[in-house]
Amino acid sequence: MILAIESSCDESALALFDPIDGLVGEWVHSQMELHGDYGGVVPDLATREHLKTLGPMLARAGREHDLSKVNRVAVTQGPGLAGCLAIGTAAAKALVADWGVELVGINHLKGHAFSPFISLQSNSPERFDQNLAALLPHLGLVVSGGNTLLFRLDKSRHIEVLASTRDDAAGEALDKGAKLLGLGYPGGPLVEKLAASGDPAAYDFPRGIGNRAELDFSFSGLKTSLRYRLEKMTVDEIAAARADLCASYQQAVIDALVRKSRLALKTDDYRSVGLSGGVANNRTLRETMHSMATRRSLKFLAAEPRHTGDNAGMIAFAAWVDPAVVVQSPAELEIKPGLALA
Repeated sequence: MILAIESSCDESALALFDPIDGLVGEWVHSQMELHGDYGGVVPDLATREHLKTLGPMLARAGREHDLSKVNRVAVTQGPGLAGCLAIGTAAAKALVADWGVELVGINHLKGHAFSPFISLQSNSPERFDQNLAALLPHLGLVVSGGNTLLFRLDKSRHIEVLASTRDDAAGEALDKGAKLLGLGYPGGPLVEKLAASGDPAAYDFPRGIGNRAELDFSFSGLKTSLRYRLEKMTVDEIAAARADLCASYQQAVIDALVRKSRLALKTDDYRSVGLSGGVANNRTLRETMHSMATRRSLKFLAAEPRHTGDNAGMIAFAAWVDPAVVVQSPAELEIKPGLALA
């Protein structure tokens, strides 16, 4: 059994994973309300909150499950906020020293990359290896507030990054757009809510790098375009057009993501398409990606909503499914705030 700890940003999370029974326990403490008044995550506050909540969460996990069965502790070592990562790794090292079990550091982005396959394991654990093999090679899209990237998962479960963002991540672009529009934090869900009653064709916003052959993403120009558009409008005009602005802005983000995914599908004979990360909760994005995969007769796998944001379930799962995971001593494991997906 694997106990996982996730503390890379503003969620404190624990999870228990069993290879037969799957995720038998998950606990998450959200700091969204704490940071809402500041319009974004405040690193010092986030670090302090992890320090305050991880202990009680672990105690609760111990009351609900027999932690003596744990033989591996997995912890996010990056990317993320240094102080937040340090709290999680310190907790993991303390548990390993006390329990005498294995310690593994997990790449947070790998957690997202593998998260669409969690349900595949829970639905049929005895056939997981065969079912996964039938879906490889796999094209995955990770879309979150801090990262946007396309990757290829080959038959040996090795990840190759095909494209990333040259500036803002898609989630960051949505949050910044929401701020320009006078909405709250986190902005992405608020933009989506207003967009539902708006016209996505009302305004023509740029689609990043466009139709050129590059797979990389770019969203900084989109944000700038929105700012220029709003500067030409009065307060009343913005208020009247806010739903259309949100719908058009969101559509520009989605079009860029889907366009690059479609282009990436031409690079190999893929058998499946995946979507994960916080922005994967966007219903329009999920439906559009699903439609793209279906038209090409490809299996579409999206991370379950509870595994799209920062969560320990995906960290525990990655610690089990990723063949590149290496057991480390507490002295060897270090935080890696700028860790890339590789």
